[in-house]
Amino acid sequence: MSKLVIVESPAKAATIKKYLGSDYKVKASMGHLRDLPKKKLGVKLRTIEPEYVPIENKSDIIEELRESAEKSDMVYLATDPDREGEAISWHLSQLLRIDETEKNRVTFNEITKNAVTEGIKNPRAIDMDLVDAQQARRVLDRLVGYKISPLLWKTIRSRLSAGRVQSVVTRLIVDREREIRAFVPEEYWSLDVNLLKKGIKRAFKAKYYGDETGKVDLKTEEQTYRVKAEVENEVFVVGTIKKGKKQLKPAPPFTTSTMQQESSKRLNMSSRSTMRVAQELYEGINLEGRGQIGLITYMRTDSLRLSDDAVASIREYIKRTFKSDHCTKEPRVYKSKGKAQDAHEAIRPTDIMITPDEIKSSLSRDQYRLYKLIWERTVASQMTNAIYDTVSVDIKAGRHIFKSTGSTVKFPGFTALYTYEDEEDEKNVKVPELIEGETLTLESINPDQHFTQPPARYNEASLIKTMEELGIGRPSTYAPTISTVIQRDYVEKEGKALKPTQLAEIVTDLMISKFPDIVDARFTAGMEERLDEIASGEKEWKEVIKTFYKGLSAELKQAEAELKDTKIKLEPEYSGDICPVCGKPMVYKNGRYGKFIACSGYPECKSIKKTEAEYEPTGENCELCGKPMVHRTGRYGKFIACSGYPECKNIKNKTEIADGACPMCGKRMTKRFSKRGRLYYSCEDWENCKFMTWDTPINEKCPKCSRLLFRSGKNKIVCLSESCGYVNENGASSDKKEEE
Repeated sequence: MSKLVIVESPAKAATIKKYLGSDYKVKASMGHLRDLPKKKLGVKLRTIEPEYVPIENKSDIIEELRESAEKSDMVYLATDPDREGEAISWHLSQLLRIDETEKNRVTFNEITKNAVTEGIKNPRAIDMDLVDAQQARRVLDRLVGYKISPLLWKTIRSRLSAGRVQSVVTRLIVDREREIRAFVPEEYWSLDVNLLKKGIKRAFKAKYYGDETGKVDLKTEEQTYRVKAEVENEVFVVGTIKKGKKQLKPAPPFTTSTMQQESSKRLNMSSRSTMRVAQELYEGINLEGRGQIGLITYMRTDSLRLSDDAVASIREYIKRTFKSDHCTKEPRVYKSKGKAQDAHEAIRPTDIMITPDEIKSSLSRDQYRLYKLIWERTVASQMTNAIYDTVSVDIKAGRHIFKSTGSTVKFPGFTALYTYEDEEDEKNVKVPELIEGETLTLESINPDQHFTQPPARYNEASLIKTMEELGIGRPSTYAPTISTVIQRDYVEKEGKALKPTQLAEIVTDLMISKFPDIVDARFTAGMEERLDEIASGEKEWKEVIKTFYKGLSAELKQAEAELKDTKIKLEPEYSGDICPVCGKPMVYKNGRYGKFIACSGYPECKSIKKTEAEYEPTGENCELCGKPMVHRTGRYGKFIACSGYPECKNIKNKTEIADGACPMCGKRMTKRFSKRGRLYYSCEDWENCKFMTWDTPINEKCPKCSRLLFRSGKNKIVCLSESCGYVNENGASSDKKEEE
């Protein structure tokens, strides 16, 4: 009996295939196969009927799957276990003419032998409530994008976009920037003393608290120096000493949101990169001596739950590796907040006994770092609390009081393996053993001026945390939403900080004025709740869309009337330079290859130059002419060039680590540039391996040998491993799962 299993990607297919028998064929759909058409709305508004069409360049895959399905006695739809995966399975059933009520849908939270075989043994019908929730999201986003974006084109400039989640996130970043601008700093002072206990050479710090009337805030220099003068000649006497113990609990295992936040803080990885690497770990990595193995559970989840088997395995590892007192007496149970979906577990390793260092040689740098973070967080979540001895001392100087506090680790507990931000307050700060009534020697007294600080700009971690708290979007939408607002020129990154552009402020103001609901966080969160109610079968999806579109249609009609013949111009951003050709001021502009400086007299004068940031010196001089070498950006990315260009055209390679492993030796890939600035890829161990290619890696694994696949030309995907020779002539990659 022949059986066909359909998943999304070749990597996932390769991992699943090893767990099934020879009568199973496993094929990849390469992501979505149907979607709304690109060049029109694609929704019949009267009936709210989507008009799905095959995705461009996917016809060969569809035909191949149809042929395989016709030759198979049973077809299993094994796409990812969430709304998007359910929708992909439903689209497959429509394309392959499979009855959607047939029990052929299989899911697994992790790609392990037990999970896969159990899933195959227990198929179910497609969950149309989940499919309808995904359809509702897709149609909502299409209505907002296709109805509002053209109005932005007419009113501001072409190629702008609005989005149901994107526009709210842009507003959050704009509102934060305006808070920062409106912030008025207030002066305040601190007064610290360094004190010595008799017989101890090392001083300890105490901070000014107040006087016998209670806490006193030092507001001015005059007030601070008056206190300083009063205490300088006083005797410092130890007053009340309070000793205690403080316990610190481990953090729960990762959800999608917390994984992205910690990855940003600790690993400096963007949310999109984090999700890409997590997808690779979930779908399967070819481990030396073990073959293709899925290393983590499904990475789109807001649940904190761990399975009983996983908890038992974690606790066994802790007892075996650490002292027995590092494992809690009873398993820790973490409760998810609010309306978290508990269908999946938290993100955890599929096998806790596979330690990060054990498989490091089989992983890319980012795969290792993220797996290590997930592994350590998961193990620590079942470990005992860290215990600290704390001390707080009041020290009197006349009528004034200073306080000194400190803590020392009594028992490390989970911190023997994993620490997190909240633990920063628990650093070892030692206060010497003091006795009430003893006198101390004043070593120094330090007044210091401070000013209150404005709220910090959002970074990816803090923005994701805010989105989660406000209920904006879902785990699968955080990363692509942030990427979208950056790509649309609404947000710029300054280091890690997210800064809105002038364009973002203009678009946001227009949206607030004409479409207040679309940029209202509470309205957007309420719509997410409606989608959850559709998924649970409580609401009918087309009715939700009709209600939404009724309001949007009225706002759109009014906005079009009010903005007729209106054209909002962006204020030019002057660079401070004068055009060397015509003498007019130079302005910043955004082009296809990034930011540049151009003459404000365009199109009469077409003088341009790069921004100073793109001319950042490398610290070395050109070996041809002796001028400084600088970083530059061209159509193929960043490279190093002589600052004497165009007189001197010396170019050097700038080596950057690329995604994926070398198909020849398995070591890391690097991005390099030829002398003419053309991008190519080569093995990091060039001296021994000699692998290089002009083809582009696509972050997909070969279904035959699991090496990195490359796109050769426009319509061919190839494996460059000499021992394999895999070729996909239709040129389609999996495109991963579409994230709104």
